[in-house]
Amino acid sequence: MSMMDTVIPFALLCFTSLFTITSPLSTMPVFLTMTQSLDEKERRAVAVRATLVACCALLLFVLAGQFLFKFFGISTNGFRIVGGIIIFRIGFDMLQAKYTPMNLRKEEIKEYANDVSVAPLGIPLLCGPGAIANAIVLMQEAYSFEMKTAVIVAIILVYLITFVLLRWAGVLVKFIGETGNNVMMRLMGLILMVIAVECFVSGARPILTEILRGS
Repeated sequence: MSMMDTVIPFALLCFTSLFTITSPLSTMPVFLTMTQSLDEKERRAVAVRATLVACCALLLFVLAGQFLFKFFGISTNGFRIVGGIIIFRIGFDMLQAKYTPMNLRKEEIKEYANDVSVAPLGIPLLCGPGAIANAIVLMQEAYSFEMKTAVIVAIILVYLITFVLLRWAGVLVKFIGETGNNVMMRLMGLILMVIAVECFVSGARPILTEILRGS
């Protein structure tokens, strides 16, 4: 099997899982609600800042992931298990057409009115614990330079698409409609739950094998 046969499926996995868990389609209604008092130019600026902040934050966690593991003495397999649980929970809620990374109250919207692009749009809506856990696990599984590059490119590509979706959120929300958005969210949730199970099993298998050998 050539390197390309390994990198391309891995790159597709990176993009699919990150796009699904970031769920920019689900963020569009929240984005429109929080920027309804802004004109088109200001709304575009918020979309740019939100996606840039989320992208930079996720890249920082991905690149510093190995250092953080060593510093806190965290095992990769342990993180895979926790990451799988977090991703499964988000996927389960999405399967029920719920969006749970952050439930916004009216007082919170007022609190972040000055710059909603950083919080809560950038973090944690577009770059939440699920996205961070998923990206770090993917980077840990990338054993070659090409695969590590694929993770970084996938992150950048996801947030470029996210910016485009937020930029045209008003048009897209009307086109998709509430029913279409719910159907799409359920499909994404199902995909996310499958990815979460794979992530959990890949982390639990080595730990269980070690326990059985020890006994």
